[in-house]
Amino acid sequence: MDAGIIGDAPLLFALANGAPVKAIAVDKSNPAGTAVLVSPGSALKSAADLKGKRIATGKGSIGHFVALKALEQAGISPKEVQWVFLGPVDAKVALLNGSVDAWATWEPYTTQLVKTAEGQILVSGKGLLPGNTFLAATDDALKDPQKRAALQDYLNRLAGAERWAYANLDSYGKTLGEIIRFPADIARAQFANRQSQWLRLDAKTVAQQQSTADFYLANGLIRAKLDVTPTFDNGFSVSAAQAHAEVSP
Repeated sequence: MDAGIIGDAPLLFALANGAPVKAIAVDKSNPAGTAVLVSPGSALKSAADLKGKRIATGKGSIGHFVALKALEQAGISPKEVQWVFLGPVDAKVALLNGSVDAWATWEPYTTQLVKTAEGQILVSGKGLLPGNTFLAATDDALKDPQKRAALQDYLNRLAGAERWAYANLDSYGKTLGEIIRFPADIARAQFANRQSQWLRLDAKTVAQQQSTADFYLANGLIRAKLDVTPTFDNGFSVSAAQAHAEVSP
């Protein structure tokens, strides 16, 4: 495999383990769908109420990140909560049956629980995380002129397909729902909420990734300090297009 789409946290873990890959473009999105959820009617009303509670999430996931950020903002040590590390399916069951007090997760699960009234957002990721997903490629592929050209073409197609999807939400939501096995209305809504856009890498994105790496180091999720700057290849462009207009989920 020469390239793939990867979240900011998995990319950091890959780099920390010495994987020879570099980010070549960023898909920026609204991070509000990465959130800490609680059951409807929960006594928890803010992040400050999480002290001493049981939080389900995937260890090292973007859900874990938003939960840690929420705790930090509330002045709560990660040691002052009970972490229950589970995959999304088991975490959802745990929240619904009361085995945990909160679930830190991401889309499409956030939209699913909110739209089905099985959960509500306690803390959203807006203002807590950058909402970056990357297109990354192997060093070997990036050294090959023909593969670099193919990667640029692929990036152009990705950006164009994403713009088409936002212009055709009903059709895209139906197809996406079939692929991820979610109802079409939920697939559509969570994608609409993301407001994603493929963009060329810039200094702000690199700084955001460095901040994420430093935060994971401070919380013991990576073992050594990472300098992320060399893990970005700025030689790729994204065709200019206006940001997506606001769309109704």
